[in-house]
Amino acid sequence: MGSCRYKLRYIPLFYEDFNEILTYIRVKLNNPEAAQNLINQVERAILKRSNSPESFEKYHSIREREFPYYKIRVKNYTIFYVVIDVSKHEKIMEVRRILYSRRNEEELIR
Repeated sequence: MGSCRYKLRYIPLFYEDFNEILTYIRVKLNNPEAAQNLINQVERAILKRSNSPESFEKYHSIREREFPYYKIRVKNYTIFYVVIDVSKHEKIMEVRRILYSRRNEEELIR
């Protein structure tokens, strides 16, 4: 069985979500150290998952989607991503959202 290579890609909405979260932690909570810790933890979790992103349970959604969502939990946040086939030996792990875990995920994931 041939190995598959996963390319990591982030969509702009992920960066918007993450910047909003980090600004809240840095400014509103006045805790820049916690914001930096979250950046480090999110980065580690995504990079670790990128080794085998399809080895995890798919996110069960009531919406029909072209690409099934997967999720990663980091502290009180959930990172959502999809895997897109590019070729037989290459796929893209596309990171799409990061949301506070208590928000209505189904409503926010498009």
